Amino acid sequence: MLTLFKARKIVNQALQRARELNVSVSVAVCDTSGRLIALNQMDGSMGWEVDRSSMGKAVAAAITGRPSERLSEQFATGAPRVRACNNVVPPRGQRGGLPVVEAGVVQGGCGVSGALTPELNEECARAGIAAPEAPGTERAVAAYADRSSSSISMANSALGMHHPKTPLKREIEHILSSP
Repeated sequence: MLTLFKARKIVNQALQRARELNVSVSVAVCDTSGRLIALNQMDGSMGWEVDRSSMGKAVAAAITGRPSERLSEQFATGAPRVRACNNVVPPRGQRGGLPVVEAGVVQGGCGVSGALTPELNEECARAGIAAPEAPGTERAVAAYADRSSSSISMANSALGMHHPKTPLKREIEHILSSP
């Protein structure tokens, strides 16, 4: 379970990496249903849109179990947006969000926004997830830390990773399987 304590560790480590990179970001961590657990905005970040973007990236990574920029793959069939997303910040299919994995199960997502490039956002998210004693520090993170973001979900699949069958996950699968 992704607790507030673990979420704060993820946020703090992501912010530390942002300071090292000399960028001002907003970091969000949410559970698998997209509910916000922790959010922190650095001094100098660019306002509420950066906050919403980090939340949207976290939601996208959490509900799909994939990097946030792969959200469009979930809707490639032209299916409408998932109704359950109306209760949270809408997911964003932009680079900078990664799933938080513990014991092979997606526990939530970490989204970062505000850096100069999407790659720097994702680097901060990866650093947050790799925080000592935070979820996702097992070999799953090590397996995709050196890979391009497009192969993260393949690395997770190769390790037997899976996403819990939350109502939102079931709804997405239903939409994708519909003719």
